[in-house]
Amino acid sequence: MLSITVLHDYTCWRGEIGNRIKFPLRYIIQYMNQLIVIVGPSGAGKTTLARALCLKRKFAIAYEQHRERPFQALFKQDSKYALANQLDYLLFRAEQERELRNGTLPALMDGGLDLDFHGFTRLFHARGWLSDEEFGLCRRFYEHTRSLLPPPDLVVSLSVAEETISQRLAKRSRINIATSEDTTLFNSFVAEWLDSIPKSNLLRLDVSSETSNYPKSTQAILERLK
Repeated sequence: MLSITVLHDYTCWRGEIGNRIKFPLRYIIQYMNQLIVIVGPSGAGKTTLARALCLKRKFAIAYEQHRERPFQALFKQDSKYALANQLDYLLFRAEQERELRNGTLPALMDGGLDLDFHGFTRLFHARGWLSDEEFGLCRRFYEHTRSLLPPPDLVVSLSVAEETISQRLAKRSRINIATSEDTTLFNSFVAEWLDSIPKSNLLRLDVSSETSNYPKSTQAILERLK
């Protein structure tokens, strides 16, 4: 049985007899499962697009699971749960990502570790729900975790008219912390992160005029994956 230890720019495999063999981290990453993440503000259609893609091709998929997270409803009622909620989400999304990477099917994530930090955690800090110290703790956790997990192979960024987002959120029964009033600020934080991603790993889609089965977007994504 082999175990993997990631140490900066190399990975060390330890076998049952205790011997160590060093490989470049990039050598290990190329054998990990492909990961595609769909990002955008609440109400952009991330979940709907992910489901539409699964009708076109077989993917393993991981969702945000608002109702299942233990602190989401508590945070909605009281901002003192902001830190617990964000750390829970960051850890949960990292666990999902690791599981998907170890699978056998191409993987999809609705949102993901990076979006939860760059979008939601930064938004909650800006709104005063996370102190500077609490935000710093979230940043340390995110940066350390991302250093142990390779970034997504493809980031699909969705944009949609703010009026459409407002209408969708008004109809939702989900426990969403971010509101339509947060969309502009949220998008500005996410844009900073997206600007750091190589163009070869980023696909921007305006889904304002898409129908519910997302024919244009699914085709664009599948073409990119060829």
